[in-house]
Amino acid sequence: MQSLLTSGEYNPYYGVFIDQAENANILIGLQQSKQKFIDFVNTISDEKLTYAYAEGKWTIAEVLQHIIDTERIFSYRALRFARNDKSPLIGFDQDEYVPNSNANNYSRQELIEDFEAARNNTVGLFKSFTQNMLTEIGEASGSPMSVRAIGYVLSGHQKHHLHVIKDRYL
Repeated sequence: MQSLLTSGEYNPYYGVFIDQAENANILIGLQQSKQKFIDFVNTISDEKLTYAYAEGKWTIAEVLQHIIDTERIFSYRALRFARNDKSPLIGFDQDEYVPNSNANNYSRQELIEDFEAARNNTVGLFKSFTQNMLTEIGEASGSPMSVRAIGYVLSGHQKHHLHVIKDRYL
């Protein structure tokens, strides 16, 4: 998907996520990846949710909560940028969010419901954006990012972490 964006629309760090986006159409990609998330999480037992593959690594539930937290933060960024808010936004420390997320106390169903709520909000938000809004660029974590780049990052970020779970946890 990087070929659909200009180099000034995102920090190269996000390229790995953008390349894993589900579809060139942001809305379709977000909807497709929503169902893939739900289907995948439904294959994980509640007992396995609190498993970490090594000392100091996140549990599966924490990885899933990280996806949800990132969804909310990046959707907020998209809203700000689409509304032409030029205030620089600071980054967030994912390693501080995870231990404070309480993720290991959530059931599989609770994580799915939380993700669905966040993703439905994101889809509704992106439906409201005009083509001009999608190309608005703001600053987050010291780097430029367009609204449409955020849409690709969200579905690609989710896909990236589901692959990590499959490869390292299951």
